[in-house]
Amino acid sequence: MAKRKTMQNDPCPVARSLDLVGDRWSMLLVRDAFDGIRRFSDFQRNLGVARNILSDRLGALVEEGIFAVQPASDGTSYQEYVLTPKGEDLFPVVVALRQWGERQLFGKHDPHSLLIEAATGKPVAAMLPRDHAGHVLKPAHAQVKKTTKK
Repeated sequence: MAKRKTMQNDPCPVARSLDLVGDRWSMLLVRDAFDGIRRFSDFQRNLGVARNILSDRLGALVEEGIFAVQPASDGTSYQEYVLTPKGEDLFPVVVALRQWGERQLFGKHDPHSLLIEAATGKPVAAMLPRDHAGHVLKPAHAQVKKTTKK
């Protein structure tokens, strides 16, 4: 099987981001980490992913600084995978994907999980891009400004 071309040097931030976390297992690992999962066996049990794929994805995410490996918090000889600040910075991405899925992939009465504020129990407000005045920004009102190499 041919190895896919890397996008690590692409000038587009979306392309670089997808190159790193764009496969489903990587984003599901990040999602599970936000839900408190830390151990290899727990990730595997929750996702039902093959050990070799899980090992590969976790290794890549550790190498890229999304996860760090640390001794188990309970003092056992296990290792735990914890999100780094770089990994925690993916929280808005996970929330945006979740909210898009809630709006586009579920019927009005389809059961699904709900992201709530821990302090209030209320649903997390919709994430929407806003302009400098705080108004919701539509795609037609935004543009990509390409930079040139120096």
